[in-house]
Amino acid sequence: MAELLIELLSEEIPARMQRRAADDLRRLVTEGLTRAGLTYDAATAFATPRRLALAVDGLPLAQPDTREERKGPKADAPEKAVQGFLGSLGLTLDQVERRDTPKGPVLFAVIEHKGRTTAEVLPRLVGEAILAMPWPKSMRWSTHALTWVRPLHGLLAVFDGQPLTGALVLGATPGARADGTGPAQPPAFLDDPSAAPEGTALRAFTAETRGHRFLAPTPFAVRNLNDYRERLGHAFVMLDGDDRARLIADRADALARGEGLRVRPDPGLLAEVAGLVEWPEVLMGHIDDAFMDLPPEVLTTAMRGHQKYFSLETADGGLAPRFIVVSNMPAKDGGARIVAGNERVLRARLSDARFFWDQDRKHPLAARVDRLRARVFHARLGTDHDRMERLRALAAHLAPLIPGADPAACDRAALLCKADLTTGMVGEFPELQGLMGRDYATHDGESPAVATAIAEHYAPQGPADACPTAPVSVVVALADKIDTLVGFWLIDEKPTGSRDPFALRRAALGVIRLIVETGARVPLLPAFRAARAAYQAQSMDRSAPDSALDDLLVFFADRLKVHLRERGVRHDLIAAVFALGGEDDLVRLLTRVEALAAFVDSADGANLLTAYRRATNIVRIEERKDGAIDDQAGLSADLLRSPEEQALVAALDQAMEATGRAVEAERFDSAMASLARLRAPVDAFFDAVTVNADDPSLRRNRLRLLSRIQMAMGRVADFSKIEG
Repeated sequence: MAELLIELLSEEIPARMQRRAADDLRRLVTEGLTRAGLTYDAATAFATPRRLALAVDGLPLAQPDTREERKGPKADAPEKAVQGFLGSLGLTLDQVERRDTPKGPVLFAVIEHKGRTTAEVLPRLVGEAILAMPWPKSMRWSTHALTWVRPLHGLLAVFDGQPLTGALVLGATPGARADGTGPAQPPAFLDDPSAAPEGTALRAFTAETRGHRFLAPTPFAVRNLNDYRERLGHAFVMLDGDDRARLIADRADALARGEGLRVRPDPGLLAEVAGLVEWPEVLMGHIDDAFMDLPPEVLTTAMRGHQKYFSLETADGGLAPRFIVVSNMPAKDGGARIVAGNERVLRARLSDARFFWDQDRKHPLAARVDRLRARVFHARLGTDHDRMERLRALAAHLAPLIPGADPAACDRAALLCKADLTTGMVGEFPELQGLMGRDYATHDGESPAVATAIAEHYAPQGPADACPTAPVSVVVALADKIDTLVGFWLIDEKPTGSRDPFALRRAALGVIRLIVETGARVPLLPAFRAARAAYQAQSMDRSAPDSALDDLLVFFADRLKVHLRERGVRHDLIAAVFALGGEDDLVRLLTRVEALAAFVDSADGANLLTAYRRATNIVRIEERKDGAIDDQAGLSADLLRSPEEQALVAALDQAMEATGRAVEAERFDSAMASLARLRAPVDAFFDAVTVNADDPSLRRNRLRLLSRIQMAMGRVADFSKIEG
């Protein structure tokens, strides 16, 4: 068994792309190995800012030999058929076998395939995997036609301690020539680099790599993964991203503890910084006291978003005047110059923030609202000022539905929630929209409920984001998302399978979470109509049909199914409730699903579900023979011959009345309990009564009775959708 080691050395790969790219490289190479019949024990991928690496261990030295049989025509077939079979395989008649079969003698060809050595198979396999890398964004450089995330400088490919033979032809851009004389070529793989025309741009496989760009740029050769990892370590490169992240976290924690502080947790920033450095050096810097009275979110955003610094906090959770910076190389002075340079950059950044903070507060948010007229929300949906007016109208509809929501506060929050988009601070730090609105509203003397709603109306922005719970915040957050969804549905800009440029799935999930997690009783269709009315009041999409809103409700149903599946709710139970149609109250719908789940998990529920299926199957089979059962004809009392039939009719009447009252009162557990009481009479009916009686009138009467079982149970769910 042998090891394959690959490294793709390039300019710096964006941190957000590295892990996915390493996984793609592993997938493409291992899929190629599988197609080639080559087994392996393990495949491990690595990524640093400048390199993707893959080690595949446990590879055989050659492909296995294979034996293939081809069945041909009968031995006495016409000569033309026999020669056609032989010619397709390049064989003669004495090289094939004649075998007796039940249909007579037949010709068979047995073809032995000798496995190639793995070293012969790997070069093209690896080259094709490299060319197939699916980068989210890529670039060309020089006159090369090869597109790659960044200019590709080196290809290390070593198998069993020896470099593979082969090269990527970088090609030339259309109409250009690589060296001014040779023909233009597309990117391709070349088995024999020496056969390339003179001047062709190549990246040949080698056994060499380089270390840190500045600390160890001299090439060196490697033999295998252990040698590669060890020599990279001596060349100031930590290969494993998880190791880099752990080192950064441990050293940052140690520096913070030394000052009696702690690092503010930020897993996303830690992963990003680990993808920005190959040799992390963790240092601590100071924030000038003059900036510490800025809002904490301004300080943390300036440090995190632009400088990739970690914030530190005191024991009571307050922001400390310190930050952690990670350098990509050690310094002889212990990092003093690096820290001083980063402090100087941060000082300039925070000076800008200080200017915006001071200037923005000279004008109250209410005075900025009119400036929203200059900001286009969407070319077909108006300006941000138009949107603000729609949010006010929608908030007026929603406020009475949310307990504790003051309509006046909701209107004020809807009026001001977008005003901070016109401030200098949000222009510099867009991620602070909403948060700065809260700070400015507080400065202006707005009520805490209004200020909080301005900050929270964008939430939740993802599955990990918390939902607002304050009533005014819930109203404005719902209005913001419903307005967006209805607007884009009215102009038919809906998500597709692969595209959702306006994050409409996220908006729908936000509405679902706001309603479900707060227990808000917000019927969706009336809310959609209120949002449409707000658009129509602005002369937008006056002709939008109800079908667009119905389609939006279907979209919500699909999103809710995804949301509930993630919580472990069975998809068939969700489908059984949705199949009833017309349900747009998510709280009521979820209560029904929960009651149904408890019912089908009970012994009575499981047995009654079996009886339901039995009744449905019998009715379906008989309808194929005699036509549809007329449910409106009613049961004939004089045809209820057995006590079991009479008992079942009485039980169904009671159950239908009880379930009707319970469903109307939204007591779905009581409705399920009423259905559970059907178990005994239904079991007795099937035990004692022959449905398919010889008397046609008796048979049809009993089929109508079975249809009533379906009707009674169909009041709470469509049990035909339930699996198992």
